Amino acid sequence: MTLILLSASPGEWRTALLDEDERLAAFHLERPGRPDGLGDLHRARVTALAPAMAGAFLAMAGGETGFLPESAVGAAKQPIARAISEGQYLAVRVTRAAQGGKGPRLTARLTPAEAARVAAAPAGGPALIARGPVAALRLARAHPEAMLRTDSAPLAARLRAALGPARVALSHAPVFDEAIEAELDLLAGPEVPLPGGGRLLIHPTPALTAIDVDAGSIAGTRDPEAQLRLNGAAVAEAARQIRLRSLAGAILLDVAGLTAKRRATLAGPLAAALAPDPLARLLGLGPLGLFEIQRQRIHPPLHELLGWPLSPLSQGLAALRRAAREAAARPGRRWALRAAPAVLTALADLPGALEEAAAALGTPLQLLVEPGRSGAEIEERPHG
Repeated sequence: MTLILLSASPGEWRTALLDEDERLAAFHLERPGRPDGLGDLHRARVTALAPAMAGAFLAMAGGETGFLPESAVGAAKQPIARAISEGQYLAVRVTRAAQGGKGPRLTARLTPAEAARVAAAPAGGPALIARGPVAALRLARAHPEAMLRTDSAPLAARLRAALGPARVALSHAPVFDEAIEAELDLLAGPEVPLPGGGRLLIHPTPALTAIDVDAGSIAGTRDPEAQLRLNGAAVAEAARQIRLRSLAGAILLDVAGLTAKRRATLAGPLAAALAPDPLARLLGLGPLGLFEIQRQRIHPPLHELLGWPLSPLSQGLAALRRAAREAAARPGRRWALRAAPAVLTALADLPGALEEAAAALGTPLQLLVEPGRSGAEIEERPHG
């Protein structure tokens, strides 16, 4: 049976889907103080028509600008200048989160309930009417057979209200064990070891993501079947990493060695590995011998959220997570966060992060600035 795990820590929610073999099948990172906005309902104002782009730009709450394609306006597609006009207010929903320097993608095709909810909101300028569902709810609706387990009492109550009490269990211990935590640590870096040797090297760029198969010691073998086995494992793991990391856009996969004819035999296994991911599709084997994959952009990719390398905010939130675990294991102690100025600034700028840390620790967290330090460390402080 599939299982959804939701782990809450100061400033972050981490949601994982485990398949029937208890293997990580999907992962979502959310920062509730700075949500990505997917599924949010807005009242937005048309600021500029863009016929050349077949759409329009809309002003949203908080000063953000979204893009509305003409294909997402009304029941029948028509030129954008005929469908809407500048200055008009529209009820819209976010269908793609802002990412890669581009604003959110919008649709004006709402359900009757969504349209009624926007219409019932107080009159005024651009406004956020309702937040979209959190990742745990999206996964629960996509996998109705899955049970959900969380280590957060407030989130358990919220999810029980939406899914029913029988489907949501509250854990008094962290729901992510050491094996899951170790795998999540791998998602923050470019290297993924392969079973039996070799590794994947993942290199995101603004234009595309390149995934390279490094055969390691197998590269020197004279056994062509060993190389084929390695690459078979590599294409399966590449498809899994693409989904876990929310990679999107153009993705190129270069397998290790193999003739063009032998590379072509991997197209079927790669397509099968990508099949459970509705956002991804294999375009084929290109003239350079690279597998070309296209994945729809919905959420920001994980490397944008975490930073590449880890951003000061990600370093600080990881330290707060460690502090919360230490405090749960050893209650009644005082803790301090020793960090670079950029880390403390990033934490202070994320709404709720430091307040949630103080609540988890049961005492205010002492912040110690160390200009020469890189990253952040948590340490126990003496009483008195």
